[in-house]
Amino acid sequence: MFWLRDNRRPCALGCFATTPDRKYYRRGNAFIKRCLRPREFLPGPQGIHIPRFRKESLKNEADTLRFIRRYTEIPVPMVFTDFEDDDAYYLITEFVEGVNMADLPDHQKDGVIAELESHLAKLKELRSNRMGGPSGIVIPPYRVLCETEREDWSHLRPSDRAEYVFCHNDCSQHNIIVNPDTLKIAAIVDWEYAGFYPERFEFPFYKRKGPSVALGEEEDDTFELLHFLESQLWEGASRSNAARGI
Repeated sequence: MFWLRDNRRPCALGCFATTPDRKYYRRGNAFIKRCLRPREFLPGPQGIHIPRFRKESLKNEADTLRFIRRYTEIPVPMVFTDFEDDDAYYLITEFVEGVNMADLPDHQKDGVIAELESHLAKLKELRSNRMGGPSGIVIPPYRVLCETEREDWSHLRPSDRAEYVFCHNDCSQHNIIVNPDTLKIAAIVDWEYAGFYPERFEFPFYKRKGPSVALGEEEDDTFELLHFLESQLWEGASRSNAARGI
């Protein structure tokens, strides 16, 4: 999770950061993020940046946080509420104090990684025969979205067995909040891409700093995951999108 200040426009009271996709606020013990409205879209290298899965990603995160708190003891923020207003989706959770794992010195990270991997093992115990988030929203991992323009992944075939495990799909060091005194994980955040997928979707990006994409000589599984998802589309959905050039 990378936050950028936008100094070109005034920010509402409590707003401390704006990205090309989100606005972020803190009010007391509440952490608020909302998608940008179309009139707020920011210019990018190739014109106006249009956020993908603008509302769906926050809805999926809200559903996921409730799901994780209900079925596991994995530390995640409590959802106070989520709603749509004036063409923007809001997610309001508790604000969790701590530091990003990325900001810890390397010698303090081994214990955090061990605890994180125990939480991820618990996630894998949650299984389904359908891919996607708890409410059925399907948002492929960020590294996959970078290589496809397809916007509709709702027509994935179910399996005949519960072979898919629950994945965070953006498990970078920036999304692990740690108590700096105890070095225990206070919360795992940013579940926008989460859902039931093959186990290999959960790449261990948390083992180094940086975004949830392959870096340097790391194995890049992006196209393998993309081809797998495309192979699971209902035939009719595949033909329809092929005809539109997607």
